Amino acid sequence: MASGEFAPVLLAQAVAGCLHVPPENLSFRRCATGKFNTTWFVSGGREPLVLRVAPPDDPARVLFYEYRMMRQEPGLHRRLRRETGVPVPAIRAHVWDNPRLKRDFLLMEQLPGRPLSEIRGLGSAQVDRLMAAVGDCLRQCHALTGTHYGYAGPHRPMEPQSDWAGAFHVMWHKLLDDIERCGGYERDETLFLRRLLDRHRARFEQPVPAALLHMDVWAQNILLDDAGRLTGLLDWDRALYGDPEIEFAVLDYCGISTPAFWEGYRARRDDSPEARVRHAFYYLYELQKYIFIRRVRGGSASGADGYRREALRIARSLGG
Repeated sequence: MASGEFAPVLLAQAVAGCLHVPPENLSFRRCATGKFNTTWFVSGGREPLVLRVAPPDDPARVLFYEYRMMRQEPGLHRRLRRETGVPVPAIRAHVWDNPRLKRDFLLMEQLPGRPLSEIRGLGSAQVDRLMAAVGDCLRQCHALTGTHYGYAGPHRPMEPQSDWAGAFHVMWHKLLDDIERCGGYERDETLFLRRLLDRHRARFEQPVPAALLHMDVWAQNILLDDAGRLTGLLDWDRALYGDPEIEFAVLDYCGISTPAFWEGYRARRDDSPEARVRHAFYYLYELQKYIFIRRVRGGSASGADGYRREALRIARSLGG
């Protein structure tokens, strides 16, 4: 997505003023991880830093909540560092719509450790300790609440709602709008999915806190040191405020919600019939985004169609 082939001299010119060092002092090493933003390790300043550059500002190539979503990260990082023990990096500087790069970017401290996606040979006990630590972090995160529900950051992809049922209704329909406009669903399929949520809306009309949700916890966003200890939980740009159950569905999709995770989270999961219906919708919310991503950013209509078929199979199991 983020074609970030910038010459090092251009990167140096863009960020030197933020660091108060001459551009020629800086060097950049591309980070292999990251599927949306483009990332470099930065040396030559007062401390090792990470530069994250957003993709081009093109609404046609992003989902509704992805447009300028980096802009909510500085505030979220400040709150998490102030009110929790979650290991998130301090953001040292951010610039929106930089005139040289013509992109948003932020500079943050470089945490120790490597992404779990790059680690091989962890023992089962180490993995369990790591997942328990992730569970504890999300427990702390979910204890933070907002005043409204949905994507409530300064990127403003939707009007925040006063209740979760209303917020999820907006999110669901906006996601379907994105998928339909790229040809991922036929109109009758989109109509079926819209009506399906309407039929089950009562399942969502329960009081839940407007909990802060990460919404992108997977192996690439989990840092650990050589001893297998958690050192960072990264990439908060997809965060929203809402029902923690939707976070759990993302964790299921990404293979994170292991028994050890739940030990760390210190709560039992709702397994009622109503919760299972909500889970199906929440899982679909995560799954369906790949229809758009594969078609628009991956250039693979056949790959997108695999996600489409699986999404419709799950949806039809809900009684439509």
